Amino acid sequence: MDRLWAPWRMPYIMSTVKQNDEGCVFCRMLSEAEDERNLIIHRGGHAFVLMNLFPYNTGHLMVVPTRHTGDYLSLTAEEHLELTALIGRAQAALGRSLNPHGYNIGMNLGRASGAGIVDHLHYHIVPRWSGDSNFMSVVADTKVISESLIDTWRRLKAAF
Repeated sequence: MDRLWAPWRMPYIMSTVKQNDEGCVFCRMLSEAEDERNLIIHRGGHAFVLMNLFPYNTGHLMVVPTRHTGDYLSLTAEEHLELTALIGRAQAALGRSLNPHGYNIGMNLGRASGAGIVDHLHYHIVPRWSGDSNFMSVVADTKVISESLIDTWRRLKAAF
């Protein structure tokens, strides 16, 4: 059996354990008025957009329903509509501000699928560039994020 080591993920894993002990991190962020500190790009009626604190790539965004639920089938038509619209707006903002060559867009449902925050659904939008260094975390125990989170937040906030 081959093993794929990703030790850079341990701070993320440990932070989700701590967050789960202290309640939902997304709900906490929504309850605060500190959008820059929490990396929230946009607040809507049924969903919001924020940057991932542990990004796979520069500009890694998440689109999250405001209602606390880990059950995809419980989403209302209005929630689905706004989530989908915000995924499109997020992709457009990433395109205007970072000019990626492609995107990974998806959701992990349940711990077995890779979800770090299981009890609150969220879509990931990861901008990709031809020849990007996403492999670095696997082969060199190094994450390459080419811009500070706050600088990227400011750029995306303006583009959104």
